[in-house]
Amino acid sequence: MIQLANVTKNYGSKAALKGISLTVKRGEVLGLLGPNGAGKSTTMRLIAGYMPPTSGTIKVAEYDVVKQPIAAKRVIGYLPENPPLYKDMTVKDFISYSAELKGLKGKKKSLRVDKVMEEVGVGVVKNRLISHISRGYRQRVGLAQALVGQPEVLILDEPTVGLDPQQIIEIRQLIKNLAGKSTIILSSHILPEVSSLCHRVAIINKGRLIAEDTPENLSEALKGKREIILKIKGPEKDILSALQNVSGVQSVSANPIDTDISEFRVIFEKGRDVREDLFFAMASRGFAILEMIPSKMSLEEIFLELTTEEDSIPVSFKEGDKNGNYI
Repeated sequence: MIQLANVTKNYGSKAALKGISLTVKRGEVLGLLGPNGAGKSTTMRLIAGYMPPTSGTIKVAEYDVVKQPIAAKRVIGYLPENPPLYKDMTVKDFISYSAELKGLKGKKKSLRVDKVMEEVGVGVVKNRLISHISRGYRQRVGLAQALVGQPEVLILDEPTVGLDPQQIIEIRQLIKNLAGKSTIILSSHILPEVSSLCHRVAIINKGRLIAEDTPENLSEALKGKREIILKIKGPEKDILSALQNVSGVQSVSANPIDTDISEFRVIFEKGRDVREDLFFAMASRGFAILEMIPSKMSLEEIFLELTTEEDSIPVSFKEGDKNGNYI
């Protein structure tokens, strides 16, 4: 649905993007992450057709955003980090105006405007001037104008910034409901938000795409090993010995919790799933497994690992293109 091929963007002598290639499938939600100034907002602006790339090609729904800008923009809804709103208009008038820009007219426009106001929760302020509503409501109005045309592609730059906790929950649920119906690129500094909403993440650092995959695959690749935390009831030494004898297990460490309960950290070979073997090994000896929890890196840990230790990133988990980008 979205294709970037070796895209660069220069601001004068400064290279903001350095040969990014990226593909987003139809109905997918992609989280775009990176430190401040890494090139996230620039990437989103280029996809939205807000400005052209210096080189490379960008296609949205098979339309080239430079050569076929009007056709491409018809299928895009875009929410910038700071939504440009006409503050002397009422909320409803602005959303109606946005609908007209998307080609909606008459009853169809009225029905769609009412529906999108309900979806983003601005109905209670629909007759107020935008200049007289809070920042949170302005953010919702910005989201409404992005949604009103029922876009195939939705580009959201920090969609929950300025919202209160209840509003954040509501907007996240709205985005989840849109997944599958629209292809979504989402940028956020709230990494748990990205984890809960996105199918994949793409991490940009210093203008380069340095990683692209599911958080689970990135976690496994960066750790270079698999871990499971087990809480087991029984004699610690006997359990330790039994775990070490399970095929595929590389090492086991123990931490006593109670008189007859210990926590065991089991490291096993990459590509192996030893959970079933661990279960039967313990069951055959009468040791009760109270908990079995896979150990994974959080998205925060992945983000910090990739953006602060870029030179030491293991490249084996992704094939790089000729420019050194992960694709």
